Parts: sequence; C-alpha cells; structure tokens
Amino acid sequence: MDDENDLVKQALSLGGEPDAIRKFYKNWSETYEADLDRDLGYVGPQVAAEALIERIADDAMILDAGCGTGLVGVELHKLRPDLIIDGIDLTPAMLAQSRQKGVYRKLSEADLMGPLHDIAHDFYDGVVSAGVFTHGHVGPEGIDELVRVAKSGAPIVLTVRDTAWEHEGFRVKIEQLEKDGTTRIREILPSPYHTKDEVFCQLVVMEAV
Repeated sequence: MDDENDLVKQALSLGGEPDAIRKFYKNWSETYEADLDRDLGYVGPQVAAEALIERIADDAMILDAGCGTGLVGVELHKLRPDLIIDGIDLTPAMLAQSRQKGVYRKLSEADLMGPLHDIAHDFYDGVVSAGVFTHGHVGPEGIDELVRVAKSGAPIVLTVRDTAWEHEGFRVKIEQLEKDGTTRIREILPSPYHTKDEVFCQLVVMEAV
C-alpha cells in the first residue's frame, strides 16, 4: 500500500469506527470520484455492476449497499435503465452526492455493520456492494444482512479487496455461508480494482438460498 493515494491509506486505517468513517468521508465526498479516477483508476463499480447485470431480470429491484457517491448506480443505469435501484450508505455527505446522479429510487443512511431494520427479509432481486468490504470499513459479518434482504435465487455481488480477503476473514465467512445453506457460491474471481497501482479484488458472486 506504500504507493497508494494518501486519502486511500487513511481510509484503510479507519478501523471500522462509524463516527470516524462519517467524518472522513464527509470531508472527502466532493473530490472522492475525481481522486479515485485520477490517482487509482478505480474500476470496482464497473466490475461489480457488469457481474450483477448478467444475472438479473428486467425491472429488477437492486440494493446498492454502501453506495458512496453513486458510482455503482451510475454503471447499473448505463447498462440497464429499467432497473429500480435503492442505495444505502453510512455517510450523509456521500448520499448527497449519490442523490445528484438521479439514478436511485431511494437513498437511506444505514450502517452495514448492524441490522438493516428498514429493509424486509427477501426483498431485493439483487444486491451489489463495491469498495465496502476492505480494511477499516465493513467486516465479513456485514454480509449476513445482505443475504437476509435478498430474495431466494437473487445474486449477491461483492468486491473484496485482495489484501483483506484472507487477512480479514472474508474467504472463511463466504465459505461458511454456503456450508450453512444460506447462499450458493457461483464464482470467486481475481479482478482489477485499482488499475493504476495494480491493486486487485476478489469478485464474489453468490446466490441467496
């Protein structure tokens, strides 16, 4: 991580503390997209959106979990304008940026490390999350609620930063979900994440049972 953008280094060291995350992204929200594109070549949103699109029907309802400034929503809308997309994020300032994109039906503040009380069981036709499951942000336990709110048979597409995959317990968690009978693993593939500094992620595609 030595060559990474200084703001990214700070983000990865936040320790998953909600107040620290809110404050950090409030201060970064207005230049976030430009910084990631210029310094990193961040392609996580495109990778995740393309993987989801292959697996959903027309007019599907999608949850963009940890939507940030709306990069995944924009990619989904480009590919499939018919989709109904809701977004949730921890930081109001990031949600304000998402709102400007005009591609979401609803945007709500939510902590992915806790229960998503406002979302019913088996509600969404697909769930996607890019850039959330990494160091200092949301741990493997955050996947449970995404599985809960997905309909049976719905795809759940996640990017997990490669350096967090083993170290933070994501591989073990995802394998355990399948063993428990709550998901089926469809594929786990190494994928580009930051193209300018050659950072990769694991692209995880599961199906809710």
